[in-house]
Amino acid sequence: MIEADDLASAPDEISAAQWRQIVNGATDTAIISTDERGLVTSWNTGASRILGWSEPEMLGKSLDRIFAADAGEAQLRKEMEDATAHGRGGGEEGWRVRKDGSRFWAVGELSPIREGGKIVGFVKILRDRTIQRETEEMIREERHSLEVLNRAGSALALETDLQHLVQIVTDAGVELSGAEFGAFFYNLTNEAGESYMLYTLSGAPLEAFSKFPMPRNTEVFAPTFNGEGIVRSDDITKDSRYGKNPPRRGMPEGHLPVRSYLAVPVISRTGDVIGGLFFGHGKPGVFSERSERGLSGLAAEAAVAIDNVRLSQAAHREIAERKRAQEALVELNATLEKQVIERTEQLKRNEEALRQSQKMEAVGQLTGGVAHDFNNLLQVIMGNLDTLQRNVPSDSAHLQRAVRHAMNGAQRAAALTQRLLAFSRRQPLDPKPIDVNVLVNGLSEMVHRTLGETIAVETVLGAGLWRVEADPNELEAGILNLAVNARDAMPNGGRLTLETGNAHIDEAYVAAHREVVAGQYVVISVTDTGVGMDRQTVAQAFEPFFTTKAIGKGTGLGLSQVYGFVKQSGGHVKIYSEVGQGTTVKIYLPRLLGDSSDDTTPDETLNPEATQEETILVVEDDDDVRAYSVDSLRELGYRVLEAHDGPAALRILDRQPRVDLLFTDVVLPGGMTGAQVAAQARAIRPSLKVLFTTGYARNSIIHHGRLDKGVQLIVKPFSFNELAAKVRDVMDQVEN
Repeated sequence: MIEADDLASAPDEISAAQWRQIVNGATDTAIISTDERGLVTSWNTGASRILGWSEPEMLGKSLDRIFAADAGEAQLRKEMEDATAHGRGGGEEGWRVRKDGSRFWAVGELSPIREGGKIVGFVKILRDRTIQRETEEMIREERHSLEVLNRAGSALALETDLQHLVQIVTDAGVELSGAEFGAFFYNLTNEAGESYMLYTLSGAPLEAFSKFPMPRNTEVFAPTFNGEGIVRSDDITKDSRYGKNPPRRGMPEGHLPVRSYLAVPVISRTGDVIGGLFFGHGKPGVFSERSERGLSGLAAEAAVAIDNVRLSQAAHREIAERKRAQEALVELNATLEKQVIERTEQLKRNEEALRQSQKMEAVGQLTGGVAHDFNNLLQVIMGNLDTLQRNVPSDSAHLQRAVRHAMNGAQRAAALTQRLLAFSRRQPLDPKPIDVNVLVNGLSEMVHRTLGETIAVETVLGAGLWRVEADPNELEAGILNLAVNARDAMPNGGRLTLETGNAHIDEAYVAAHREVVAGQYVVISVTDTGVGMDRQTVAQAFEPFFTTKAIGKGTGLGLSQVYGFVKQSGGHVKIYSEVGQGTTVKIYLPRLLGDSSDDTTPDETLNPEATQEETILVVEDDDDVRAYSVDSLRELGYRVLEAHDGPAALRILDRQPRVDLLFTDVVLPGGMTGAQVAAQARAIRPSLKVLFTTGYARNSIIHHGRLDKGVQLIVKPFSFNELAAKVRDVMDQVEN
């Protein structure tokens, strides 16, 4: 505090000019005097040098302009109030403003000037501390960097979990660099020896990056992943390497905003690049050379720590593997005899399963062949009975009854043959997408009526049931067959349960049932509370003609038909039974993946006749079957040509000017199948329509249990009405 009275009484009084020289000599310090209102009354050379205003510019002006514009007046007033009350105002360090608007860090005090005990003004002493502050800040940052590195180094030295280790590194990198967020991408080899990329994040949730792909080897990322050096950019969006890669050409939509970018490779002591540290900030110009130096040191520590952890993990894996091998050897020696016995029993079971499978296949081939020949005989018998039925006089009741009885017997024989074909997996199926719940639910009422009042029928439909692709008619017939068998096993009444659900057949089950394919299935279970079956009966249940019923009570083909249909549909069927407890038969059908449209069945018209001299070429090696087919088609009004085999049919096609339909058996002599005849015939006449017939499905037109796309087929034995409708249907089809 300067007292004017003291100056006046000083023994060696100095002049104002001398005082001025003293004040202006303090060039590193601003010495400013003001009146009691804060208006400048003097301004030394140091003030001009530090603040930029000259003395004439500031005389009479308020000193508040050296403070920040938004708080200058208030801050000056507070300092003056403190100086008046306490003899000193200010003293705190803070930002001040120069004439050019730039800021500098300063410290200054405000003291009162008194005359006769009265305050007549103030003197402001101000010093520029920007360089000192920067130095102090640099020292603090260096100290902080060292603390972060030391703390990270200590943590890394103790950490043995690789995931935690790289998280420590990433967190330390964000703290060290001042980044908003950071990531560590690195290649990892798992216990199976497989390499894959992982990453850790800091400063952002995992969800912020999980929806985006991993960094690719672009111009921006390549130097880091290749270990070429540090990449730093004040604004990566303006970098010449940025945005050159399709499809996004830069950061994808929704990515965290990155302007400042800093990436440091992490290189192993072997020279291999372990991964990369990547840091970002939404503002430009955040990272500096000091950031590079700090992260370079952190990356070196991380590389050493990761190498050590990997070496430790490799050593532990080797020790664990040796221990496992030793334990396995001890266990093998202890259980070798038991394993040999179990393996021998497993081989016996597999051998028995193979023998049973081969037996079923052989029986299937035999029954299929018999059914084929039998179908041709039935075609002749039923065809001619059909002709008799249409031509017997109405007044001949005795003959009509005889023909009707004969036809009924032939139809039963045809049904028996169809079951044989089903078991041998040679019946032509027409699979369609099926909602099994809808089918079973619609069938339950019929099952209830079929079984009678003494048997309660319960239906349990699984939720969220998958769809299957199978022949719906054959599936219904199979379920009804199982229901009838269940009824016969419950002579005193009981309960039948129809249940559906989703199932997964795993590799363990497949290992014990080699004909089954692992995967997703829809299972249909038919359960009764009947007498049940013993193990021997269950083993033979699917064999054709095997039955436990009394003579005349069953054909022994019901379960074999179900077995053949399910196998032909790519499924699996299994019987679970206990004597006195009941039986469950489970049908597994493969899940239908994807959408598949169901073809609608065209309406049938009874006995449609020919129009406009339509011509049909009949190709059939069996003379009797061919004769019936030719006579029936002529009766319907068609012009009919006939051939015994394929070469004869092709010769007729060469000679005849008009043939509208080729009606051919699939199995033909002479070295050509019906399919081959049809292919060559269509090469001659592309618009020729083709209808196949067979009593035994062959791979030439049927694959995987279903008709080839676009193939038309009528199965032997067929009736006059069926032939008429099918031929007309094929004739009227529009070619795609």
